[in-house]
Amino acid sequence: MGLLDGLQTIVGDALSGKPVDLMAVAGQVLQNAGGLNGIVSQLNQAGLGEQVSSWIGTGSNLPISEDQIKTALSSETLRNLAQSFGVDVSQLPEILAEHLPKMVDTASPNGTLPT
Repeated sequence: MGLLDGLQTIVGDALSGKPVDLMAVAGQVLQNAGGLNGIVSQLNQAGLGEQVSSWIGTGSNLPISEDQIKTALSSETLRNLAQSFGVDVSQLPEILAEHLPKMVDTASPNGTLPT
């Protein structure tokens, strides 16, 4: 999990007050999506290449919406992730929309994806 070492912060889910471990969420998202390159590929295929490029690049990160997360990741992936972390599936896109840009940005500190 060395790609995301900088994300060991525990954040509170604003909707339920339940803590969410970003490292665990990131690991599950990446594993279910075929690794970092897999999730980037899924987001690009969903038409989110501009956002993804901003996260990988060295400039500021463009936001991603909950609806874009729902479109890019399958409902099965979202259900499995929500179940894994004990949050309602309706809350997960909000969590990912808030934190996924930071996760990808942290995993690509020099403006390139690790191989």
